[in-house]
Amino acid sequence: MRLDNTFKISFRALRRNKMRSLLTALGIIFGVAAVIAMVGIGNGARSQIQAQIASLGENVILVFAGNWSPGGVKSGWGGAGTLTVQDAEAIKNEISRVIAVSPEIRSGAQLIAGNANWYTNNLLGESEDYFDIRQWPVAQGAGFSDENVRNAGKVAVIGQTIAKQLYGDENPLGKIMRIKNAPFIVIGVLAPKGPNLGGQDQDDIVVIPYTSAMKRITGRTTLNSMVVQVGKESDLNPAEVQVISLLQQRHKIVPPKEDDFTVRNQEEIAKVATASTDVMRALLGATASVSLLVGGIGIMNIMLVSVTERTREIGIRIAVGAHGKDILLQFLIEAATLSSTGGTIGILLGIGAAKAMSYYKQWPSLISLDSVVIAFLFSAAVGIFFGFYPARKASQLDPIEALRYE
Repeated sequence: MRLDNTFKISFRALRRNKMRSLLTALGIIFGVAAVIAMVGIGNGARSQIQAQIASLGENVILVFAGNWSPGGVKSGWGGAGTLTVQDAEAIKNEISRVIAVSPEIRSGAQLIAGNANWYTNNLLGESEDYFDIRQWPVAQGAGFSDENVRNAGKVAVIGQTIAKQLYGDENPLGKIMRIKNAPFIVIGVLAPKGPNLGGQDQDDIVVIPYTSAMKRITGRTTLNSMVVQVGKESDLNPAEVQVISLLQQRHKIVPPKEDDFTVRNQEEIAKVATASTDVMRALLGATASVSLLVGGIGIMNIMLVSVTERTREIGIRIAVGAHGKDILLQFLIEAATLSSTGGTIGILLGIGAAKAMSYYKQWPSLISLDSVVIAFLFSAAVGIFFGFYPARKASQLDPIEALRYE
């Protein structure tokens, strides 16, 4: 009965000063809204990067020709002629954890089909395993075969952007496309993938057998890179070590001589790519949390004013039998109610703000249940923390002095 009466008195006091209660809660409302919106945008950016890293394929190791270090390119990273087809075959045949390898030739080329033409920077020479490694399904037609690779077949699989630019609404399958004046038959159209981490259009791509790229397009005898796939995620790091060791043996590299190739696995790429978004999320969350503290200080200030205004009321309550803990609980309930109500409104406002920014600014956002629960609990804790001092001050008032207060 005593607890029930305490709640009723607390809520009655808040209703009696509705405007003051609303203004007091505004700091918490905007603080929680800022936290939810900023963390949601940070989570969205991180998830988008993770999804794009996943678009590289499943359990992938990338091997580039040339050496790279944090200081920059040392020997034509990705362009130096240090990797061979025989290197790719050795990796596939000698490392048991490896299940597929695609030797890679990269080039740019002018494409011509009928009266239409288009220049692409993404002409790739690959093996028949490339589409499975990248988990990139062919939406129309089919990918090329091992026989096409062995015979340096004049066949090509194109991306959605190429199909639209060269063929418009027509079906491109079976039609001739000239790549640097060499005729190729379009046998497949890839499913759309959208932009990559750098904003580059992944659908602006032509994939042909790497043997065709070497013999008919570039004239190269070495590779730009290799895409290596292992059986499971736990094999990534051990397989990377084995790839490095095998290539060092084949290239006769003995420390302290530097490697003439660079190896990166998918986990390493993901860590580097998401590191900046993790910092951004922490900064956004910390900045938004400051407004929560400001809101808490506002609650303390208003509660102190409320204690002063209601000194006689407190004295009367104590005189008729209320204990100090009842007064303490009453003011804590008022502070917690203000902060938790403000937190609830702030959560809704923050979700709405995050969705609005996603819609109008095309920024990704991802509101997690954890962030919502933490924001609500934190807002309630702020109210209790900053409301404790005024509540304790009220509970310690001398009843005689309180009754005399004007």
